[in-house]
Amino acid sequence: MLGADTPKLMLWAILMMLQIDIHSNWLPYQQQLQLRPVDQITGIVIHCTETPDLQTARALGEQIHYPQSATGNSGHYYIDIDGSIEQYVPIERIAHHVADRNHNSIGIELVNAGRYPDWLHSQSQQMTAVYPDVQLAALRQLLLMLRQQLPALEWIAGHEDLDRRLVNASDDPHIKVHRKKDPGPMFPWSRVLDNMNLQRID
Repeated sequence: MLGADTPKLMLWAILMMLQIDIHSNWLPYQQQLQLRPVDQITGIVIHCTETPDLQTARALGEQIHYPQSATGNSGHYYIDIDGSIEQYVPIERIAHHVADRNHNSIGIELVNAGRYPDWLHSQSQQMTAVYPDVQLAALRQLLLMLRQQLPALEWIAGHEDLDRRLVNASDDPHIKVHRKKDPGPMFPWSRVLDNMNLQRID
């Protein structure tokens, strides 16, 4: 007998059977990033690139911000607006993507304009770019894959949930704006996390 949850369970099964096409496009410095045991990865942090395209996000990811280790800031996975997925950092390496949570988390970046190009301008704080269905479907596939690969995985959060720091607006030092606001109000948390069995930290 079919129950009310049958369509959701069938979708779950179909997604599990789909093979995810992930293109490895390692950052030049990925081997300098610290190694970690994958069984210590307990969380996922969702970001948006706040760039107009993947190419701009890649260029930002290649910039060196930590001269001592010759590494920069980036997520592990990047999902473009067409649903294609690129991996910039192996999951066994610690990427610099969120303050204080890098050691036990995976960063997933969704290409989305966010507040680009005036991220910290007081008049540019609205985030109105939608996340296409194909991009969200790819994210769910990736999350399902990671759930299978990482038995310790238990929580998920947005970058904005974990970094609530305020900074001076770029146009007026007397105005404070959020340093990070991604993935922002257009991100459909309930849709993405449906039947995902991950606890959201907010």
